[in-house]
Amino acid sequence: MAEALQNCSVSGTDSIEDDEVEPKFKYQRLANDLKNILNADVITCTAIHLKLLILGTFRGRVYLFDHQGNAVDSNLSNSEHHTHRLAVNHIDVDSKGEYVATCSDDGKVNITGLFSCENNQNLSFGKFIKAVALEPDSRSRIRRFIVGDDKLILYERSLLKKLKPIELSSVEGNVLSISWHGSFVAWASHIGVRVYDLSERCSLGLMKWEVSPHERLENFRCHLRWSNQYTLLIGWVDTIRICVIRKRNSVETSFCNLPGYIVDPVSTFQTTFYICGIAPLTATQLVVLGYRKERSSSFKALRPVLCVIEYKVNSSEEICTDSLTLRGFEEYTVNDYSLGSIIEENRFYIVAPKDIVVASLIENDDRLEWLIKHSKFEEAMELIATHGGSVPILSVARLYINHLLAIKQYDDAAKLCLRMLGNNKVLWEEEVFKFVKCQQLRSVSPYLPTSVEGKLDPHVYEMVLYESLKFDVNSFLNLIKEWPSHLYDGLAVINAIHDNFRKQYANQLLESLALLYSYQGDYESALRMYLKLQNKDVFQLIRRYELYDVIAKLIIPLVQLDRERALKILLDKKKIKTEVVVHQLEHNQEYLYWYLDSLLKVDTSNVFQNKLVSLYAKYDRSKLLPFLMRSKEYDIQEALILCKQEGFYPEMVFLLGCMGGVEAAEALNIIIHRIKDIEMAIEFCKEHDDNDLWNLLINESTKQPEIVSKVLDGITM
Repeated sequence: MAEALQNCSVSGTDSIEDDEVEPKFKYQRLANDLKNILNADVITCTAIHLKLLILGTFRGRVYLFDHQGNAVDSNLSNSEHHTHRLAVNHIDVDSKGEYVATCSDDGKVNITGLFSCENNQNLSFGKFIKAVALEPDSRSRIRRFIVGDDKLILYERSLLKKLKPIELSSVEGNVLSISWHGSFVAWASHIGVRVYDLSERCSLGLMKWEVSPHERLENFRCHLRWSNQYTLLIGWVDTIRICVIRKRNSVETSFCNLPGYIVDPVSTFQTTFYICGIAPLTATQLVVLGYRKERSSSFKALRPVLCVIEYKVNSSEEICTDSLTLRGFEEYTVNDYSLGSIIEENRFYIVAPKDIVVASLIENDDRLEWLIKHSKFEEAMELIATHGGSVPILSVARLYINHLLAIKQYDDAAKLCLRMLGNNKVLWEEEVFKFVKCQQLRSVSPYLPTSVEGKLDPHVYEMVLYESLKFDVNSFLNLIKEWPSHLYDGLAVINAIHDNFRKQYANQLLESLALLYSYQGDYESALRMYLKLQNKDVFQLIRRYELYDVIAKLIIPLVQLDRERALKILLDKKKIKTEVVVHQLEHNQEYLYWYLDSLLKVDTSNVFQNKLVSLYAKYDRSKLLPFLMRSKEYDIQEALILCKQEGFYPEMVFLLGCMGGVEAAEALNIIIHRIKDIEMAIEFCKEHDDNDLWNLLINESTKQPEIVSKVLDGITM
């Protein structure tokens, strides 16, 4: 098996900030039989196939391996006839993985069947051959291949199995690289890149490659790669160009002698490094192997980089960049590296003379591990929710809760509990105890489950209440208001309030006690708390729970709180007896006056009217005389004594007049001598129609000549 290495032993980052960028790849170094080969030789070129890995070496050997670096027996290993005397420059493999083409500085081109010798070919050109390409059509049985030297030559096998060379194009210098896909062949020379259409047997044009004056194109490998039938990727020196092969439109085809297809460069951009290989990743992203232009302080090469680049029209952005620690990297040049790929599996082979490392797009579990390690829990949970994974989402959520508590984001941790724990009582209780350790139960309190099916152990809610009582009394009161009372032991909480009562929070604590007593059915205690608070909700409580028996001892405090609302309740004799109210109000005469005065309006025959005489005399004399005149439910003698004591002459006149006889004469004397109102005296005599009264009035008038005429006038009328 391949020797798997930790990412840090193959790839690295250049800065602390980069470490926070999620990696695209995980890395694995190939070993096994490959390791033995590289101990004695160096790699000069490779071909990567879906089934196998072929590499050529400096000594001219060609080897076949599986994707784990294990050697595979084939015609390459069994015959010296298929090796080269000098370094292998290029390798190509057909789409089925059955034939391999190699070329070398020894001037030879070999076409070798890996497991059959039927179509093998060995050609000698007597000059350096840098590029060879097999026909990509899986049905061809290797009937055609292309060789590049100072010409681009197509070789076709006839029915008699003879090779027929066809010169496709002359070349400026030499052919440096070839890539064949469908009917299009891309190839590079010393001045640029051309695309040849084998169907029309014509060139689609030259794309000249611009380089700086101190660089020469032939000193850099040109990397050609087809991402699909009509899209060509070119990476050369430090420039990348994306080209689309399209049919000419009707206007373009109206001109004579133009090919049916045209090469459109849709995006061209430069990189900060020299390009060692290029491969497609997505429709707008590339994987690029780069060789840094800078040198180390000792003038040695720096580590190569593997970049994911997103491109647009003539612009690009590096999505991520990994620095790779390959064996011997300090001694290598730009042309020592190459990049192969298996697009179907998103695997990329970074090849150096003494090393091969496989970069694979990280899988969900790898991503998940990295996200958790870097505390990106929200993204980790989103990944699991979308794609699944070997780690349960609840496990990640609980790690996230731990993280939020550690960084003191208590409210966010509590919200996460609500979002992820649902009605799982066991998990809730385990997570709540984490908040206990932080003394932050009040942060989680708004989110605790309170439904019947999600109810936790009562101790959980009690712990939250005790902490809130200690650290945040307002929060405590809100919980008492909001939480159903069945969640916790109300008596225990009441005792806790009494044990921790603080005067500065008296209002909140008294209101809490009032609510708790109500929940317990102890309405008298609840009413007392509301009354201490002077909270008018007490009247609503009385009516809601019909606490009329309870309020018998609380009548005075209720009147003190709100006279109008209290009297409205007290006047309802169906709810509370008048005798009870009067008995309680005897201790406060003014309140008794308010009550009896109001009672008189709804019950004119009540038995407590006698008390109103003294009450009106004390608190509102203006109501006394009308009351005496209207009511018959009082003791006239007691009323007269009171009025005499207070000097209430009009009231005395009325009461004495009611008694008649001698008392009437006394009343008349009061009118004449105290009130001094002769008209009133005359009216009094008329009202009683008593000769004795008239005689008394006349006798008194003789003493006051000025009123004689008025008396005489009153008699004659």
